[in-house]
Amino acid sequence: MSAYDAWAAVYDAWGGQNPGDVAHYVELARAADGPIVELAVGTGRVAIEVVRETGKPVLGIDSSPAMLEVAREKSAGLPLELRLGDMRELELDEPAALIYVPGRSLLHLHGWSEKRRVFERVARSLRPGGRFAFNAFVFSHAIAAQLDGTTQEQNGIAQTLRYSPADNRTEIVRDDGATLRLWWATKAEWDGLLDVAGLEIEALYGGFEREPFTDESLEYVYVARKPA
Repeated sequence: MSAYDAWAAVYDAWGGQNPGDVAHYVELARAADGPIVELAVGTGRVAIEVVRETGKPVLGIDSSPAMLEVAREKSAGLPLELRLGDMRELELDEPAALIYVPGRSLLHLHGWSEKRRVFERVARSLRPGGRFAFNAFVFSHAIAAQLDGTTQEQNGIAQTLRYSPADNRTEIVRDDGATLRLWWATKAEWDGLLDVAGLEIEALYGGFEREPFTDESLEYVYVARKPA
């Protein structure tokens, strides 16, 4: 059983809003000349729209059976292949033209070592010239200090936020105890992960309008490429 199974029934209502991200990934998919893969596909929020908008098939991989079941119900009749799997063990039948990870889902990987494993697997799974795209929040100590321990309601779901700066960890604890854990990374760490995987940074945006990344940006929006 995956820790994310407990969130499947409420995920779309609770966390399914990230303005602009769908259009961003749709545009990347339109430009992809070959197989498209979404890691941590979850309930299919992004992948379903990529398929609908581009008409291209997508392979979606996730570690949560419950999340995938929701995605299957929502995507019936669409060319969206859904596969149970761990992104840390990524292996594809053929190299991809685009692998993307929306929804800040790379933050569910614990620390540098797990992230590095995924980045290296992604690099091996891309065809020459293929792209790797993802987004993640920019961690703010000021915001963390303000929100640590507070309980909020998001679309009718009560949650408590907890921060552990020594472990670079954020915990989102639902009122029934279900917990999501995120491990943030800095720009230097993301850049380093791409470098050790042999991927080149094509662009780093500060948001899904593709605005320049600055010291005030709250989101990392990366597009990287495997050298041709």
